[in-house]
Amino acid sequence: MKVLLAALALTFAAPALATTDNPTHMIPKISEGRIVAWPALDGGAAGKMTVWVWLPPGYDTNKAVRYPVLYMHDGQNLFDRALTGYDQEWGMDEAIPRMVRRGDLRSWIVVGVQSPKARYHGLFPAKMLPLLPADFRERVETLEGKERLPFTSAAYLDFLVNTVKARVDRNFRTLRGQANTAVMGSSMGGLMSFYAMAEYPEVFGQAACVSMHLALADPTSKSIDHKVAAKAAAAAFRQYLKTSRMRPGVNHLYIDHGSGTLDGSYGPYSDAVVPMLRAAGWKDGPSFEFRTYAGTEHNETAWRQRVDIPLAFLDRRDP
Repeated sequence: MKVLLAALALTFAAPALATTDNPTHMIPKISEGRIVAWPALDGGAAGKMTVWVWLPPGYDTNKAVRYPVLYMHDGQNLFDRALTGYDQEWGMDEAIPRMVRRGDLRSWIVVGVQSPKARYHGLFPAKMLPLLPADFRERVETLEGKERLPFTSAAYLDFLVNTVKARVDRNFRTLRGQANTAVMGSSMGGLMSFYAMAEYPEVFGQAACVSMHLALADPTSKSIDHKVAAKAAAAAFRQYLKTSRMRPGVNHLYIDHGSGTLDGSYGPYSDAVVPMLRAAGWKDGPSFEFRTYAGTEHNETAWRQRVDIPLAFLDRRDP
C-alpha cells in the first residue's frame, strides 16, 4: 500500500515515458487526419520539446476552410499509445472526427507539446509560488527531490505562445482570436492550462483543466491536514487571480476531476478552490463549468472516456 501511494503521489509530476524511452523523434500513428512533427524545438529554460500538429480530416482537400486550434500539453499522450509508457492515450484523432460527424463540434486542429523534462517545475504556475505559506512552498519546491530545480513555466508559456502558436499560425490555415483558440491538459497539464489562459487571456479564450492538480503539491501526504492546505491553496489562487486579466464571459473555464486513484485526493482542494472561483465571478454557465466523475481514475483512459465533454465546452461556436 505504501508503494502504491508513493507511486500515486508522483503521477502528477512524471509524464508517461515512451516505450522507446524518448518519443522526441517518433511520429504517432493516427486513425484519421494527418500529423506534422517538429522535433526538439528549443524551449529555452524549459528545454527542448517536440510539437505534433494534428490536421483534421478534410484539411488537405478544402483549401478555403480555416480551423480553430486546440493547444494541449503532454503531447506524446494524445494520439498513439505507442509513444507512452502506460499503453494509454487520449485518442484525440478519433474524438474530434466523431464529434464533428455528430454535429457536436467544429473541426479543430490539435497541437500537442511534449512534456518538459522536469514536468512539475515546467508546468507549475511560478507566480503562485510566493503566494503560498512557507511550509507549503517548501513542499512544492522539494517535490521532485531535495535538489531545488528552477521553475520554468514562464519559459514554457513563452515557447507555447511565441514559438509554437506563431509557427502554427504561419504554416496552417488557422482561425485567429480568443473564440477560436483553446488550451487543454490533464493533472499538471490541467493546472498549466489554467495558468496559460490566466497569463495570456487575449490568446487563449478558453481552457479545459482535466483532473486539474488543484492541490499544487502532494495531495496524498499523510503528514499534513489537507483541509488546511486546501484553504491555503485557494487563498493563493485568489491572490493570483487579482493580477490576471482573464475574465468570466470573455474567457471560458472548465475544471473537473474524478474520485479514483490520485483524483480521489483532490476533493478537499476543489471544495475550497471552486467556491472561491464562483465568488470571484466564475458562475456556473456558459463561461464556467466544474464537474466531478464518480469512480474515474487519474489516467489517459479516463480522460479519453470523457473528452467529448470538455471539447464541447471549449467550442463556443460549435454547430
